[in-house]
Amino acid sequence: MGDANFSITDLAGTIFPKAGELGEAESLYLAPEICSENNFEDIVGKSATLRKVLDQVAIVGPTASTVLLHGETGTGKELLARAIHNLSPRRERAFVRLNCAAIPSGLVESELFGHEKGAFTGALMQKRGRFELADRGTLFLDELGDISIDLQPKLLRALQEHEFERLGSSTTIRVDVRLIAATHRNLQDMIRNNQFREDLFYRLNVFPIEIPALRDRREDIPLLVHYFASRHSRQMQKRIKYIPKQAMEALVNANWPGNIRELENFIERCVIFTQGDELNVPRAELRYSSGPAASTFQQAERKVIINALRAASGRVAGKGGAAERLGLKRTTLQNKMRKLNINRADHSA
Repeated sequence: MGDANFSITDLAGTIFPKAGELGEAESLYLAPEICSENNFEDIVGKSATLRKVLDQVAIVGPTASTVLLHGETGTGKELLARAIHNLSPRRERAFVRLNCAAIPSGLVESELFGHEKGAFTGALMQKRGRFELADRGTLFLDELGDISIDLQPKLLRALQEHEFERLGSSTTIRVDVRLIAATHRNLQDMIRNNQFREDLFYRLNVFPIEIPALRDRREDIPLLVHYFASRHSRQMQKRIKYIPKQAMEALVNANWPGNIRELENFIERCVIFTQGDELNVPRAELRYSSGPAASTFQQAERKVIINALRAASGRVAGKGGAAERLGLKRTTLQNKMRKLNINRADHSA
């Protein structure tokens, strides 16, 4: 392939390799793969890992079942939630979203169920909650693991009985809502630490979908880079045609802890820096964790954590838990487990 560049050509949002510079295999590999079937228009990729997720979405979408999406921050949970909604009979009704982590805990109940005028200080008028707004449609609760333990029984009742009361009212309101929930947290660990109700978890976990991190679908990175470079260059009215081969290789091998969201933000910055027709990729800003030294360290760290979890019978916190054995805070250990992709199957084997 030599030093050939990767070419970008905008044609209704489609991205192609530069003709004559790539062999047949490379051309096929870099051909656009924006999943347009089954309302997946905004989901870019063709890896087997992503296809497995989309197969699950296609199966559950037409049903009315509750879906629980689990994945790291920036992996595209809302895009998949919208795809599920668009596949359902409710597609003509509202898709209502609430990010539970972005709202002060004291206001989440009002956001979910609404309130009457004067229900609390600052309630100057009646307000309908997200459950009412989503009636006969879909409610997407992002970062559900951030909902307080005190509010969880009310959410469970709304899901089971399809009814609730606004804050400051005794009138019961009935709704028909399909729920899609998402979180990056390990809810089963939260249950063991008395931070999440087990009955609510089982009510949510009807159809769980695990969303892969970008490091687990690196073959999709060239497609995503082309897609984001094309979109942002079009928005900024720039005529970027090529991505240097070495730059693309650097992007594929980089560590993306923020996943697709981080990759898009980086490519947008590249487009801003670009003055000519070749994408300017500041490779010095990229972070790597796949080199031999980093890989060896991470493997060793992963093994130590898994051994501690096995010795603690899977318990993260508490007396004799893995965190205590390792001399770490519970939150620090949980962050390391997420980063190293350690789940129950690893330490229960």
